[in-house]
Amino acid sequence: MMNKLYTTHEKAKEVIDKCEACYIGMIDENNKPYVLPFNFGYENETIYLHSAPFGKKIDILKQNPEVCVAFSTDHQLFHRHEPVACSYGMRYRSVLAFGKVEFVENYDDKVGVLNIIMRKYAGKDFSYNAPAVNNVAIYKVNIDKIETKISSY
Repeated sequence: MMNKLYTTHEKAKEVIDKCEACYIGMIDENNKPYVLPFNFGYENETIYLHSAPFGKKIDILKQNPEVCVAFSTDHQLFHRHEPVACSYGMRYRSVLAFGKVEFVENYDDKVGVLNIIMRKYAGKDFSYNAPAVNNVAIYKVNIDKIETKISSY
């Protein structure tokens, strides 16, 4: 069993597409880490997110748009010798994506991102009313660096 590290979006997409959530790591105004789970979309080597248009995460991201996005899937406990604790390990596939958040303000672009996210979870596009679109924060992570780790598969 080996660990493999990849730095291409193609290998990352294989992992990301299997994930139901991602975790966004941010740095707050006191230089402290702040991590939250998100639903997401991934298309054209970009991560898309949505949330309420206010709150701590929005304040942090407007002050410091640098983020690390973590994905993890296919967790499987294994062991070489059942009675030996140190022989246990975990198989997994993970992705770390580093980049900057950019807020999406254009109405039509926001609808497009909402549909990228909804296609992931519901498999189709939707219609949205103006209040719903106007009252949601939409942002994307422009990825500067991506790392995919396949561990013990």
